[in-house]
Amino acid sequence: VQLQASGGGLVQAGGSLRLSCAASGGLSSNFVMAWFLQAPGKERQFVAAFKRSGGRTYYADSVKGRFTISRDSAKNTVYLQMNSLNPEDTAVYYCAASNTIIQSSLYNDVAYAYWGQGTLVTVSS
Repeated sequence: VQLQASGGGLVQAGGSLRLSCAASGGLSSNFVMAWFLQAPGKERQFVAAFKRSGGRTYYADSVKGRFTISRDSAKNTVYLQMNSLNPEDTAVYYCAASNTIIQSSLYNDVAYAYWGQGTLVTVSS
């Protein structure tokens, strides 16, 4: 499985960006795709996840109501629409995928086997 992330950039506080993660290879019918962020000097943190089985979505509390994760099955791509961005959202964003993951591990980066390269999001004040 290969993941290609894109869409990062520089945006002013209050603005929006949409990140994309295109997947190729052998994702199963039960895959989970997720976004994590890593701010300078900090550990990687869960942002959002999409679970193909049932189409459920999951969010970190810090992004609920501002970020939306979605999937275009025809393009095999997962998106992260980020609205109302603030400087605290500045980080490198990574997409990740797993073919088999248990619910309790969904928020944990070590549970994901496949990772894309990061894309930098910078929010200026």
